[in-house]
Amino acid sequence: MRQIRLQEPFRAVFYAPFYATLARDAYKDQGVEVELISGTQPSLAKDSVLEGRAHLAWGGPMRILLAHDADPASPLRNFGAAILGDPFFLVGRVPRPDFRLTDLATLTLGTVSEVPTPWWTLQDDIRRAGLAPESVTRVTDRSMVANAVAVAEGQLDVAQLFEPFISQMERDGTGHVWHAAASRGPTSYTTFYSSVQNIAEYAPEFRAMIRALAATQRWFLAATAEEIVATIADFFPGMDPALLARCIARYRDLGIWTATPHFPAEPFERLQSSMFSGGAISREPGYDHCVDDAITVAALQEN
Repeated sequence: MRQIRLQEPFRAVFYAPFYATLARDAYKDQGVEVELISGTQPSLAKDSVLEGRAHLAWGGPMRILLAHDADPASPLRNFGAAILGDPFFLVGRVPRPDFRLTDLATLTLGTVSEVPTPWWTLQDDIRRAGLAPESVTRVTDRSMVANAVAVAEGQLDVAQLFEPFISQMERDGTGHVWHAAASRGPTSYTTFYSSVQNIAEYAPEFRAMIRALAATQRWFLAATAEEIVATIADFFPGMDPALLARCIARYRDLGIWTATPHFPAEPFERLQSSMFSGGAISREPGYDHCVDDAITVAALQEN
């Protein structure tokens, strides 16, 4: 098989299944060589695919929804799901076990500035809870690092963060989880994606990669958090293994990672409706125009 260039959007703990697939040589076991192109700016991953620097990427289906909203003829398609739960949390300085999203009406919230999806999905949750999202006082221009510090120092009521900030703050006694976004249920967060042309041209290689991901997903269900950490530790140099294990255990308990690479319609539609309600897209392009689950079905039938 031909070598495949795979674009990473940015480094994040919740992408653990993709790192484990690489670290376990699961792609090689399926007969395909994969070169990882490291990324730091999520918005550029789709450009890497469209401009031919990468054959495919992993990342948020929201990129494909934005592309199809802008151009109904967009060639981009999602396939091979790995994260169908929201990996973000609301964190405050002190415990608040009775927190409700409607409580945000009287609080100042620091939202994620690095990527837009966490706010798009949260604003939809807030709307469904009965509070107008536009009524929430937000700090929108600070990084998660800055917001975590602001919560710890009592300068911000609540921040929207992901791991490892959550476990770090709990360890240090500077923050407590008030709300896990994954509690809303299935929401598409991360899959492979590529162009229709690449999916056709590199079908044997992509099917092999889907089988490799599926094998890793089965392993994820059986492995301990410590075994997963030992496997992916090289992707997170300098991170305390115990801290990383805590992150892995939390995400697995929340069920954000999928058991198979199939990409069903329900989590896609929840993301799509969130983006539409938040004004991120002007129309709903639809599952059939954005997702190619047929290649996943074909890949797993070959297994």
